[in-house]
Amino acid sequence: ASLCPATVFHCRAFCSTPSEPDPIDIHKRKLFLWFSHLPQEEKQFGGYFSPETMHVDPLILERNPEERLGLLSPCLQTQNSSFPSVTVEQLFEPTDAWSEDRGINVLLYGAVGTGKSTVIRKLVLDWCTGTTLANFKLLVPFSCEDLNQLSKMASLRDLVSRKYLHLKKHPLLSGEGSQAKDVLFLFNGMEKIQLDFRIGSTELCSDPNEALLPGVVVVNLLRKYLLPEASILVTTRLSALDRIPQKYISRYAQICGFTDPDRQRAYFTSRLLQQSGKTAHNQEAQALIELLYLSLQRESQLAAACFLPSYCWLTCATLHFLHFTSINAPIRTLTGIYTSFLRLNFGGEVLGTGAGTNVPIQGHHSSLMLYVVRTVGKLAFDGVTYKRTSFSERELEQWIGGKTKTDEELRQLAMFRTDVLDFFLAPCVGNDKYLSQDLSENDERRYVFAVPAMQEYLAALYMVLGENKSALEKLTRQVSMAIGQATEDVNALMNILSKFIPLRIFAIFNLLKLFPKLFEKISSRNKGSIARTMAAEMFRTEDSYNEDVLDQVEQSLLGVHGPQPKQYSEGQPFELYPIFMGGLLHYGNRVLLQQLGCSIQSSTVAQITLALRKYLVRELSKPQPPEELMDLLVLLYEFQNPRLTAEVLASIRAIRLTNIRMTPIKCFVLSTVLSCTPPSYHLEELDLSSCLLTHDMLQMLWPAFRHTHNLNLSLFHDALVNVTIACTEMFHHSNVSSRLCDNPLLDSGAHTLLESLPKNQSLTHLSLMHTGLGDKGALELAERLQQHTGLQELNVAYNNIGDNAALTLVDACREHPSIHTVHLYLNPLSDVGKKSLYVRGVLRGHGGSGRHVKVLASVTEGSDISEDWHPILSVIRENASSWDHKRIKQQLKVFLTDLEWGRQQQQSFWKRLHFRKVEKGVKQTLQMLEKDTPSKRYHK
Repeated sequence: ASLCPATVFHCRAFCSTPSEPDPIDIHKRKLFLWFSHLPQEEKQFGGYFSPETMHVDPLILERNPEERLGLLSPCLQTQNSSFPSVTVEQLFEPTDAWSEDRGINVLLYGAVGTGKSTVIRKLVLDWCTGTTLANFKLLVPFSCEDLNQLSKMASLRDLVSRKYLHLKKHPLLSGEGSQAKDVLFLFNGMEKIQLDFRIGSTELCSDPNEALLPGVVVVNLLRKYLLPEASILVTTRLSALDRIPQKYISRYAQICGFTDPDRQRAYFTSRLLQQSGKTAHNQEAQALIELLYLSLQRESQLAAACFLPSYCWLTCATLHFLHFTSINAPIRTLTGIYTSFLRLNFGGEVLGTGAGTNVPIQGHHSSLMLYVVRTVGKLAFDGVTYKRTSFSERELEQWIGGKTKTDEELRQLAMFRTDVLDFFLAPCVGNDKYLSQDLSENDERRYVFAVPAMQEYLAALYMVLGENKSALEKLTRQVSMAIGQATEDVNALMNILSKFIPLRIFAIFNLLKLFPKLFEKISSRNKGSIARTMAAEMFRTEDSYNEDVLDQVEQSLLGVHGPQPKQYSEGQPFELYPIFMGGLLHYGNRVLLQQLGCSIQSSTVAQITLALRKYLVRELSKPQPPEELMDLLVLLYEFQNPRLTAEVLASIRAIRLTNIRMTPIKCFVLSTVLSCTPPSYHLEELDLSSCLLTHDMLQMLWPAFRHTHNLNLSLFHDALVNVTIACTEMFHHSNVSSRLCDNPLLDSGAHTLLESLPKNQSLTHLSLMHTGLGDKGALELAERLQQHTGLQELNVAYNNIGDNAALTLVDACREHPSIHTVHLYLNPLSDVGKKSLYVRGVLRGHGGSGRHVKVLASVTEGSDISEDWHPILSVIRENASSWDHKRIKQQLKVFLTDLEWGRQQQQSFWKRLHFRKVEKGVKQTLQMLEKDTPSKRYHK
């Protein structure tokens, strides 16, 4: 995180009071308060962090002045390095060349993202608490960006009192004697201020009370002409090393980031284990850390990226988003995380002209982030367009700075390459399976984006900002704006002249108004093409059966442990690309991008949204696999536009997410998206079967259940107690049909579940198939059925229910006012029991009070074929992979016995032929189970 001048250094609101006489104590207390402030981006972790608990020291190496320029590569191999590792405090220890009358000037430099500002923050906090730099009585931090904004002349003491009023007229800054030896000045971000060390341009000054320009004051401090006994710590980027002549620097030190996996692991541990004290969360966090450590030890691309602490932050933020999303935490999006990441590293940054120029830095207001989009973003967009993730040095030269012409552009390019380019691109490690043969044959060094998702984010930003326009389109826009502005002035003049000289020739100037209107129509068509691109990339046929996009993000960080997921597309899938495009249109992200100098107009968002709704509704009219539906929900969530979400979901009547590996964030996405719909909206079906749901996930999904008629929750992942609680809570929601199949309720769980059954009178279809009810649960269900008057169909198949309990349950259903069908197949029923059930279901009770109830106990009903034999076999085939094969085979053989007996009772040839047809279907199902043995299922 960067030091924000607005909150850290601009401290005029605080002032000392007479009751606190020691200015140094006041200074320490206030510095500690200011530097303890965490950026807004840190609050997304839940607010459990502090600078003390989350800080991990990056590697700092001292450099020889003669060799510093040849060692700027961020990918430093510390194992072979002869330079010692040091701390900032050790850099100010006296050396042989040190003299008491001269302080030490230390230049601390490093690439973007290596942790310079974080080191400075921790250094100031430790000085305030007395744990470091105790030999300095006074530490005075300055932001060079803040100093560069000052246009008025001021003395050193005025500069100090302007920022720290309690230090006004402090004797340590008077310049008398050698008191200044106890003072340490800290100048953070020296590349943001213009320093001129030429004698003819910067006058010499030794008086701390003389008013000078801020840059002149800093130069005289570094020259040791002003307060020579004081020590100075300066931080800067690689490109600004030569702005201070070597003779004015006592020691050089380079921040190298986290160059070994152990430092990276310590950082991940300090972040991910700082949860709210929940044991389950900490266990999951520990497992994530172990997976990350394994990935780092394999020398993966992630390890190459995480030598920068900034990318360690991005990794932790992404994993926290994927695994620890809570319904009580503020809403976060993946796009928002990446936008915040860029704001932390590039907020307020401008692209200066570099060393060797006399043009003031404040005269250049070219946004550094906008320059990144137009260069690196263009490279990313080209890679996404042609499905490429790696680039050669020749391609980097072509896309980044290939058209520079002027000296200023060349200087900007040199600064960009030195400071920023390595932040986004890193040498490719290992073999990229998506490299094309013709490119990899040359065996040249190739570069990839440090984090794969960053390529898709920058490509999306490049597209949304309209930077993919041709030169003619950009010129047309500029001409249109110029004509539009000139038209107002010309029309005003012509209106005045026409009152004196009413010539019709003046009407020709009205034609000028046509050009801006024509451009506006062309522009709206361009925004429509952006929406069309989003929809086309969302529903690419070759990516339809890949893992859902959130699983892909997780796999890119943690790797794949176990069988590799199926990859149906030949090239690299870029499924985050359209999702990032949607997320960038969200107002919160547009505000952050505005701070970075990248403006997305509201009119642009409105035009894209209008066209996007049409394209999404058109695509959703076609059947979509569960993975594509999950990606669509993520897109709508990232967009954060309730109106668009409601209009798109209005065209969806069923959401089938079967076999999707549900996680807390996916459940939160589903619940949030469905909450955007009006109360009258209802899904015909919400299928969450085999989704490995837990009780915590179901708590997130309760709002979504209110919009559902038919709910399928087969195959929970949680333990027996949590399944029972989850199913019990589910009955509080108004679902017409609920399927709780394949969940181990057993008798104890069934008791709790059935107690809550009357709470949902709107329930009409209840499936408790393969839930382990047993006789006790069936009998209790029979007792409680009368309390639920709206139930129409009950499925208790495959539940180890015997004859007596089944007969009691059927009798209770006959007395029920609305139940018409009971499923009892795959239960251990005797032949006599099944015949009795059939008779009980058909015949009325004593006095004619009973109702007719269809009982599905087998593929036969007495001596006839059951009308529902085909659905029964279909249910067995669909669930065979998760059921006990031995028991199912036994039941199928019983079906064959029933069919053979029924066929022998038939006189009609056609009926016997029908029995043969059903027998064939049962035998085919039996053969399928014989082939699909447990060992074969394991290998699959």
